[in-house]
Amino acid sequence: MAKARLKTHFVCSECGYETVKWVGRCPGCGNWNTMVEETLPVETVAAVPGVTMVRSGPVPIRDIPAQAEARMATGFAEFDRVLGGGLVPGSLVLIGGDPGIGKSTLLLQVSHAAASRGQRVLYVSGEESAAQLKLRAERLGALHEGLLVLAETDLNHTLSAVDAVRPDLLIIDSIQTVYRPELSSAPGSVSQVRECTGMLLRAAKGLGVATFIVGHVTKDGTLAGPRMLEHMVDAVLYFEGERHHTFRVVRAVKNRFGSTNELALFEMHEEGLGEVANPSELFLSQRSTRTPGSAVVAAMEGSRPLLLEVQALVAPSGLATPRRMTTGADQNRVALILAVLERRLGLQLQHSDAYVNLAGGVRVDEPAIDLGVALALVSSHRDLPLADGDVYIGEVGLTGEVRAVTRLDQRVHEAKKLGFRRCLVPAHSLRGWRPPAGIEVCGVASVSDAIALAL
Repeated sequence: MAKARLKTHFVCSECGYETVKWVGRCPGCGNWNTMVEETLPVETVAAVPGVTMVRSGPVPIRDIPAQAEARMATGFAEFDRVLGGGLVPGSLVLIGGDPGIGKSTLLLQVSHAAASRGQRVLYVSGEESAAQLKLRAERLGALHEGLLVLAETDLNHTLSAVDAVRPDLLIIDSIQTVYRPELSSAPGSVSQVRECTGMLLRAAKGLGVATFIVGHVTKDGTLAGPRMLEHMVDAVLYFEGERHHTFRVVRAVKNRFGSTNELALFEMHEEGLGEVANPSELFLSQRSTRTPGSAVVAAMEGSRPLLLEVQALVAPSGLATPRRMTTGADQNRVALILAVLERRLGLQLQHSDAYVNLAGGVRVDEPAIDLGVALALVSSHRDLPLADGDVYIGEVGLTGEVRAVTRLDQRVHEAKKLGFRRCLVPAHSLRGWRPPAGIEVCGVASVSDAIALAL
């Protein structure tokens, strides 16, 4: 490799913005004191072992032969659905999450499932030793001769091993620990993450290796490193969950091979992660009926309807500014609903604390749960339980109206399957739609109409 000419840059550690001189505030993202000096090689393209760069000219799009995507099963039907039907060979998938949430556990179970099907798997760990990985694999029951482990942080040695093994599945754990010796910056820096991801991308496309890379997240929950990292990969998955709950959620925020609205739910056990086949039934299993402040809502996560319990508590406040706290729901939407209840319905909530919680540790930002949140708050404020066997669906507007939502039929069918007797839905959504037999569907035009039916 020819010796590269070195040049000094100042790179933002948050967004990757580059400038030739230091500035206190990044012009790209606006954050202060994030510019780090790095010495980068320029005008140099690193060669990937075993990969020959082929140049091609422009061709008409009609003349491009159609190719069927051969998907690789991950061993989890839920995970396959989030990926769009399975893992595509040659794809580069970035998965991020909080420390200790279970990223390595999930990928080790996926590796064992692939090795059990006769596929070659190479697990590269820069954070754990090979002995530590074996201890984890023994606990998960994931020992298999087709699962190869490499404890290495040098990317050049890793790519040489990939060229020698030619695996069907490659896992890099994590991208913040691998480095290229040609760069003078430390592992995890903007330049190292960008260059290492670029080389892994060329290796994945050139060798047809399906690749998972694990990424760390910052304290605000976003992926650490330059923003361009998410643009380079084919799919970005977030592994979410509360430490005090056993549920784990895999959510796709980018997917070139499928929908970005899908969600997979897992439950953490001592022997690893297990799929949750019916999450609605699981979330409602501990719900107590005829309790003030409890309501059931129907939310959509991708193509899956979820029935969740909304818990609300309205109590007198001893503070000059009452508390407004939420867990799992959007705090701004809850504040909007409280303002509507005060202004349009005359509820005296300005001297009361209000707490809203989605039971089970799940997080939902969909406005279709607004009606259930509003009724739970009214129920707690009046200390009256809502009607047993009801499900509430609808978005609440600033004038107190209940607005239409999408995929109403799937939500109602999910409620019917779990034995609920009645659904309160937006009246506008009933036009031209016939509700299924076996469940009563009542249309409401405003929050006051819903309160009259529910209480």
